[in-house]
Amino acid sequence: MPARDPLPPAPGVHLRAPDGARLAEATEVFALLSDVTRLHLLWLLAQEESDVGSLAERCAASRTAVSQHLAKLRLAGLVEARREGRHMYYSLRDGHLRRLVIEALSHADHRVSGKAPHD
Repeated sequence: MPARDPLPPAPGVHLRAPDGARLAEATEVFALLSDVTRLHLLWLLAQEESDVGSLAERCAASRTAVSQHLAKLRLAGLVEARREGRHMYYSLRDGHLRRLVIEALSHADHRVSGKAPHD
């Protein structure tokens, strides 16, 4: 198999060899992404800001479950919240996390659909 040329970095990529702290932080993010509901919530928030009720409806989970998952994601610094009147709106502002979620689900689409992988 011929050697492949290295891919050019994606916009905003930090080209630094990971140390222990960065590897541990990335592992914590992956652990949070390993829950189906949390991953679905992050994908929805990668599309647009939303409130708990809308998120619960769109991911077919109870409001209580969605609130608990959002609390974990917020505590971990992966989502932000803002209050507007009596409603809380959640968003995903980190472009790295947005791309990670979208890429993970794009990869899953290839595996499920049988489409050939690509760069």
